[in-house]
Amino acid sequence: MLNFTPITAEHGDLLRRYYENCNYGLCEYSTGTKLMWGEHLLPAFTEAAGCLIVRNGAEKKMVFDYPVPGPEGDEDAALSAIEDWCMENGMPPVISVVPEAKAPKLLQRYPYAAVRNVRTWQDYLYKTEDLQTFSGRRYSGQRNHIKKFRTVCPDAEFRPLTAADVPLIDRFWEDYGGEFAKGDDPRAAGELKLAKRMIDQLDRPWYLCGGMLNGDKLISLALAERCGDTLIIHIEKALYSYVGVYPTMVQAFAQHFGGGSVWINREDDAADMGLRTSKLQYGPDHLAPKYHFAPQNELLYHVKAIPELKTARLTLSELTEEDIPAYNALVLDGERNRWWGYDDVAGLDNPMTERSFYEVTQRDFHNCAAVNFAIRLDGKLIGEAILYRFNYRGDAELGCRIAEEYKGWGFGTEAFAAAANWGLYGVHLTRIVAKCFKKNEASRKMLSSCMRPNGEDETYYYFEKLV
Repeated sequence: MLNFTPITAEHGDLLRRYYENCNYGLCEYSTGTKLMWGEHLLPAFTEAAGCLIVRNGAEKKMVFDYPVPGPEGDEDAALSAIEDWCMENGMPPVISVVPEAKAPKLLQRYPYAAVRNVRTWQDYLYKTEDLQTFSGRRYSGQRNHIKKFRTVCPDAEFRPLTAADVPLIDRFWEDYGGEFAKGDDPRAAGELKLAKRMIDQLDRPWYLCGGMLNGDKLISLALAERCGDTLIIHIEKALYSYVGVYPTMVQAFAQHFGGGSVWINREDDAADMGLRTSKLQYGPDHLAPKYHFAPQNELLYHVKAIPELKTARLTLSELTEEDIPAYNALVLDGERNRWWGYDDVAGLDNPMTERSFYEVTQRDFHNCAAVNFAIRLDGKLIGEAILYRFNYRGDAELGCRIAEEYKGWGFGTEAFAAAANWGLYGVHLTRIVAKCFKKNEASRKMLSSCMRPNGEDETYYYFEKLV
């Protein structure tokens, strides 16, 4: 199982080992975004299969970044680790802010997925050369603004800023506060607070910071981070009273820090009309999609109600309230269930009542998490077959248990085969998997009769059945 650690400033070096050479081109795949927006994103990380795995959000609303591989990283194995963690925690493996280059992999990986690409999430990507030169008719406005700025401030110059410039930056924030036009906007005020906090971390070697000075007065500043072939601009601030200072700074920053980068990412517009207008005026090459993949399993699409399955001797059908006494007896038979591999009582969220186990089956089906079949002989419940652990990639696991007094008659094999075939051809799964304890010889023989072996470990034999 993956173990996640909340991201804090002390993890910057670790994050940079992955983000430094990451060519996803999105601002979320940067150390600065994780730290600046940590209170909102609630990011936590782990490392698996040579990849950085970041989980964002809390409780049941967690989403994952696409894995960022290191030199020997295995993205597929990292995605599988995310899926396993999500199955153990009862939630779908939602992968968000997926870069465009990785979307085809997830479309192929997840047969059923709700995919979103919200306009206001998209980052503005500019060719570095365009912002360095502002050449061509489309940049005539920027060139005119720069000309006006140079007329008023002919001696203004751009230079890098370091931790030694903190007093200069502090004075800039005082001046900026006096001109801040969005003080009544909680979002803008919150972003400004976070920007100030980020600037306090100039001693970190991966941050690139610079600003325009008019004499000894700082009148603009920007902070960026290079990730792969993209320079990601985290902060851009300027005193509004200096007409033309913004395009002047944008160009100067690109000229000074843009070497070696193909793209400059000025992040999204947060649905702010003014920001959108400004970012579009700088002529982005494209808006980088951020796909949100919410995988769903086949039950949602193909199973509206638990069907009735017939075999030569048995009927498999939905559990009913009349089955509760017999079902409780089956579930609570500790000796019989020592090979079941799951503690039903421990799995309850609340103290056990007569209806607890029945209600779990109803809730699991409603949530598209499992299908519990009552196995009936002449109408009497004698066992259970359960299709569960949908991995969102076309697989599900099948389990079966028969009451003690009905063992040895082949009922388990008969019911298991019927449920497996329904899963493949009724639910449209690609693969049914199952396992049994190595010490459970009866179960091994049963599974071997209707599935093919698929490996073993110290504890289990594994089996599978394909379409």
